[in-house]
Amino acid sequence: MIRVVDATQNNLKHVSVDIPKNQITVVTGVSGSGKSSLVLDTVAAQSIRELNDTFPSFAQRYLPKYGRPKVGRIESLPPAIVVDQKKPSGQVRSTVGTYTDTYSLLRLLFSRLGEPFVGYSDSFSFNHPQGRCPRCDGLGEITEIDVHKLVDFDKCLNDPGVINYVAYEPGQWRWLYYGACGLYDPNKKIRDFTPEELHLFLYQEPMTLKNPPPDYYKNGKYEGLMYRMNRMLKRDDAKVHWKKLEPIVIQGVCPECHGARLNSKILSCKIGGKNIADVTKMPLWEIITWLGAIQDPIAVDMKAALQSRIQALIDIGLDYLTLDRAMGTLSGGEAQRCKIAKYNNSSLSDMLYILDEPSVGLHSHDIHRLSDAIVELRNRGNTVLMVEHHKEMMEIADHIIDMGPGAGILGGKVLFEGSYQDLKACDTLTGQLLRHNSGLKAEIRTPTDWFSLKNITLHNLKDISINLPKGLLTIIAGVAGSGKSSLMQAFADQSDENVTLISQKSIGMSLRSTPATYMSVADDIRKLFAKASGQKVGLFSFNGVGACPVCQGKGVIISEMAFMDAIETECEACGSLRYSREALQYTVDDLNIAEVMDLTVSQAMERFRGTVIEEKLKPLSSVGLFYLHLNQSLSTLSGGELQRMKLASYLGKAGQILVLDEPTDGLHLQDVQNIIALFDKLVSDGNTVFLIEHNLEVLKAADYVVEVGPGGGEEGGRIIFEGTPEQLLQSSLSVTRPYLEKALGK
Repeated sequence: MIRVVDATQNNLKHVSVDIPKNQITVVTGVSGSGKSSLVLDTVAAQSIRELNDTFPSFAQRYLPKYGRPKVGRIESLPPAIVVDQKKPSGQVRSTVGTYTDTYSLLRLLFSRLGEPFVGYSDSFSFNHPQGRCPRCDGLGEITEIDVHKLVDFDKCLNDPGVINYVAYEPGQWRWLYYGACGLYDPNKKIRDFTPEELHLFLYQEPMTLKNPPPDYYKNGKYEGLMYRMNRMLKRDDAKVHWKKLEPIVIQGVCPECHGARLNSKILSCKIGGKNIADVTKMPLWEIITWLGAIQDPIAVDMKAALQSRIQALIDIGLDYLTLDRAMGTLSGGEAQRCKIAKYNNSSLSDMLYILDEPSVGLHSHDIHRLSDAIVELRNRGNTVLMVEHHKEMMEIADHIIDMGPGAGILGGKVLFEGSYQDLKACDTLTGQLLRHNSGLKAEIRTPTDWFSLKNITLHNLKDISINLPKGLLTIIAGVAGSGKSSLMQAFADQSDENVTLISQKSIGMSLRSTPATYMSVADDIRKLFAKASGQKVGLFSFNGVGACPVCQGKGVIISEMAFMDAIETECEACGSLRYSREALQYTVDDLNIAEVMDLTVSQAMERFRGTVIEEKLKPLSSVGLFYLHLNQSLSTLSGGELQRMKLASYLGKAGQILVLDEPTDGLHLQDVQNIIALFDKLVSDGNTVFLIEHNLEVLKAADYVVEVGPGGGEEGGRIIFEGTPEQLLQSSLSVTRPYLEKALGK
């Protein structure tokens, strides 16, 4: 057993629990009940901290830092590998092939067997000078200044509007580089320049002018206009100027390598009639077939290694992916499954694998592949500990821990420990809901109108034309990678009306962003204190005048310890309350500003009943986030919680068209029922709601269903069903039908 004794991390109430080794343990419970606090913030954090301590001091500086968990002790703790939903890298040079180390093996294969011979393994890398395409620098896409959008060739340099960019009007400081350089006549139309003058004006590399005019810049340096603008485009701060640059920029697939990222010499090398870029564009299942046709004895070991890694990805349900797919374009669930596949090839055993809701983003059709991979991890002699809500994932567990009973301060206790069958029979909320079996929605709404989409070919969509209903709760269903998100993105792009896409991407928060600031109640609370005390509003902000002068509003004193972890100690001046003594001396209803900001949403609504503060917090309570503290950093919230926080700001309005991407991710069975009621109310209030969703309970509650498929990637991209949930049960093409029938007890 892994024995956790007296854990008090976050909202845990002195939890002591045993986790069996070499088994699969699922931790479940309502959102905010303490699952992640136990699994990630306590068990994972302690294991990784202790493992990191075994490395030399120099190496520890570069290892990820985890906070010290609040726990009495943990006994018999194996080294942990955390497989979370964070995307490994958002940058375009990280692909499925590079991340899974498959591309390096493929490069080796081509360098040994490819004809003609063009170089060694490194030469086949689009990140290497010898391999990458010179036009796009190995990115496969170009972002370049369009000279005809930048320069009006029918004007001379002295004419207004000749150069379409900031500070290039005649006489302005940037214009002087060209209008006053003396290299060509500023009264001559650009189209009348000689080829030599045109090169000097547009493409000349930096040079020092021999005889610069008296009013020219002191250093006398000169560079062509296009050279200068493209250089600016490649700078790190180009994003800051993007709004100004966008009208003069062209973007798209590189015209030289056609998206292959590699130069023509490397692309001339082929095996079985295909170059390395052709292979990376194939879906994974097709690569297995291509590898099978290679018979050269030199390739035996390389083939086996490649087939093993690719098959692991296929087995976990990612057969539709291609090796050239950028990691940043994967969903959190897809990225997590890439990691699991990577570890299933490992020969390590006696490890502790910690998984954070691995079923996220998976259709019921694909769940068995994931569960098989997790069972395989256990069978290799490892311990698996995961946070999960999906029934089918609970069924493979050897042991289940149910947390609750509520969220936030109402949670943090272990309600149940035992098998799945025992959980189904017990009286906890989870047990009751596992036994419950709801039917299809009784009253289906009629569309108020239809949105017409024509000839959509975005990503893998196969020239789709479809009518989508207005004024309904519509589910966009289909297996992972089938084209659901692409369909909704095309809908948003084509629609004449304002379509709001609410994703699970973070809100763009800083560590000082809180529910109070996001819902705009922080200012209202400060105004209350200012009115009651006669002081200025700024005194009641820990980001301003009201900050504790010792810790500057952080609540802790951080002592840097070189290669060791920085030590955080409670600020003795403010007692970790963040505010100055002067700010804390004033109260409203016997609470000071720190105590008010530490209230939960539900407590604050009760405390400020009948005020604008209660009204502004109601949407948070409606989306089930009543347990959040007003001063809780948004950086501590899950993707699902952030999405619901965004959704809260759209409540109470009519005429909206809302698209949500898997809003039930991370939600307990009870929370799913609550959010279904919320969506139903949104539609009743006069809004149109589209949900990209796999959850069958949500599908039962829909007015209309559109299913994309039948498979993922190239095997998907078609509309295989559109109609009511009742009609879906009669569809011969639907992949979802058998799982809906099972959920209905048929």
